[in-house]
Amino acid sequence: YISEAESKQMYSPTEGRFLPDRYVEGTCPVCGYKEARGDQCDNCGSWYEAYELIDPHSKITGGPVEVRETTHLYLDLPKFSDRLTEWVGRQDHWRDSVRNFVLGMIGAGLEKRPITRDILWGVPIPEPGFEDKRFYVWFDAPIGYVSSTMEWAEFAGDPDRWRAYWQEPETKLIHFIGKDNTVFHAVVWPAMLMGVAEDGEEPFILPYDVLANEFVNLEVVVNGERLPMQMSTSRNLAVWVHEALDDFPADLLRFYLASILPETADVNFSWREFQERVNSDLIGNLGNYINRTLSFMERYFDGAATRPEEPSEDAREVLGDFRELEQRYGARMRAGRPREALGELLAMGRRANRFFDAEAPWQSRKEDPEQARATLYACSVLLGSIAYHAAPFVPEAVERLAEFFDGPISRISDLEALPDAYHARNAKPLFRRIEDAEVEAAEAKLSRAATA
Repeated sequence: YISEAESKQMYSPTEGRFLPDRYVEGTCPVCGYKEARGDQCDNCGSWYEAYELIDPHSKITGGPVEVRETTHLYLDLPKFSDRLTEWVGRQDHWRDSVRNFVLGMIGAGLEKRPITRDILWGVPIPEPGFEDKRFYVWFDAPIGYVSSTMEWAEFAGDPDRWRAYWQEPETKLIHFIGKDNTVFHAVVWPAMLMGVAEDGEEPFILPYDVLANEFVNLEVVVNGERLPMQMSTSRNLAVWVHEALDDFPADLLRFYLASILPETADVNFSWREFQERVNSDLIGNLGNYINRTLSFMERYFDGAATRPEEPSEDAREVLGDFRELEQRYGARMRAGRPREALGELLAMGRRANRFFDAEAPWQSRKEDPEQARATLYACSVLLGSIAYHAAPFVPEAVERLAEFFDGPISRISDLEALPDAYHARNAKPLFRRIEDAEVEAAEAKLSRAATA
């Protein structure tokens, strides 16, 4: 499936070398995007040869580039078209956007794809006459998934252990990627694995799922108007992680990003929406429930909520509701939809707050202290479940919670028996509010970059 052929590649006379695709930039021949890369357009996802770009130039120097002939090795993707179509067609659990994109690409006709480049950095080609070339990164990188597992197994003293990850039919291989890498993980890489299986080798598993997220763009304020814009690192029009972490706790950023994950469509990162989601959903819902439960327990019951002999009917009902929410959360996570799983977590918070309000422990503590204590016990069980399911989104907060909340942080469904008591001591708010001034400063930074 690998053959040698002459091809056209972009050459920079100024630099005196052939340019890797990522060093060539121009206008996309399909959608007209002016910052398209040399092998793929980040705007429309089209896959093309660098010489097909309109007005191409060197991304390094900005100088002109020209087309020259060179020799490369090619992967014969067309020979895999039927097998790929049949395989992808059976993946009913894939996201529609990924499945339809891949089937559309195969249906439009696959072409032989070069797997070598005229560069001196990278994995050498073990073939005479190719000493001055290297493998294209998206040919050798997936192979690294397997070889790194082999190396790990070797270091662990169990050289064949890698086979459990790559050759056991029950193993599920899931790729978490951006949509611009869909073609490599859902077309090229599976074709490579299919080809290896014909060589007498024990078959490798094919990807179970390719969780390709869409793009995150920016909401930028320009002349008082909020506009969607694509990120541009060359213009500094981006939210840089290290800078954002200087201004905001990681948990808050992680929570917001999870709430807008582009699982099915492009989204806009908005500093104003970041403030709203954190202050309303994270603090007003989850944080509020945790704070009111623990502070009430500390203030009126010496920080202890003991298990009642029998839970009330309302407590049984809310525990049952939580078990159902836990199942839905787990199903969303297993399906590779963490944004939807976060929605189930927020539903847990709302249900727990409704239970707290309906039980009104501030009133029952005066009339029936034991009923109030039983309410706080049930609330603590719910709190443990909320914390367990919140851990993927706000892990640092859940770790701090354990410093002043003594009780199992667990799914209710996993508790073989409820503990004798829950305890709280010196509880503190887990999250801080986002202030208007902080949002204005973050938005101003983007505005300056957009108008520079």
